[in-house]
Amino acid sequence: MSAIHQGTNHHNGLKTTALLGGMWGLLILIGYLLTRGTGSSIFLFIMPLIGVAQTAYTYWNSDKLAVRSMGAIEVTAAQEPVMHKVVAELSAASGQPMPRLYMAPTMSPNAFATGRNPANAAVCCTRGILQLLDERELRGVLGHELSHVYNRDILTGSIAAGIAGIISSLGSMALWFGAGRDRRESNGLAILLLALLAPLAATVTQFAISRTREYDADHDGALLTNDPLALASALRKLDGGIAAAPMARDPRMEPVSSMMIANPFGRVKNLFATHPPMADRIRRLEQMAGY
Repeated sequence: MSAIHQGTNHHNGLKTTALLGGMWGLLILIGYLLTRGTGSSIFLFIMPLIGVAQTAYTYWNSDKLAVRSMGAIEVTAAQEPVMHKVVAELSAASGQPMPRLYMAPTMSPNAFATGRNPANAAVCCTRGILQLLDERELRGVLGHELSHVYNRDILTGSIAAGIAGIISSLGSMALWFGAGRDRRESNGLAILLLALLAPLAATVTQFAISRTREYDADHDGALLTNDPLALASALRKLDGGIAAAPMARDPRMEPVSSMMIANPFGRVKNLFATHPPMADRIRRLEQMAGY
């Protein structure tokens, strides 16, 4: 096997920090403008508190919420021996506890990991991915998913989703207050403009964070398995497999879709994509392998 090269430093951690900082800044700005527009300073205090409370709830219950939305069932070593063996080996190699393993009945190939920390983690594979990939490719996918847990990406994603949701709600609130004011006033115009643009900016930023964390999980998963080409091969199969059998769009699936190793609804190549382009991910993994 070729030696693994670290490759170019893409500064993904710094990008994630900057993006999250921008989202919090936008949240505070909305609170400030609502304070100016309504004459009440309560928004400067209540908005961050709401954001923290919602984020904490989502983060603490992420494993239960995600597994339940997929209709997944917990599986034992007797039921899924290959999946269990691979995860046990990778967990031992990382010095981390064994997560709970689940299988979702859908034939659309995909996988995700969730949980607030390694001791409370869950890894879920769909029936489709277990049938599509060989053991080496499945190891690459599971290395990627475990890296999400070890990197605390569930916390990062929960924060981003929580802030984005609050900003969207505040945008509607700001629109209500802005509409009730004289539109010639600068405060009223600022509120209206922010109400229209803030939810869009928050969503785009949330998805940019998701793409950044996928790149990191690809990189760290390849290091964990010592086999970047296995993950590259799996991603090629998943690209075709999901295109042939995408998951049906369901509002309950939206929060889970960004956790999955590939977009379950098919190829999306724009600012609203939760995952980087497959070709780019594969190219980076091949560069790690010295190709």
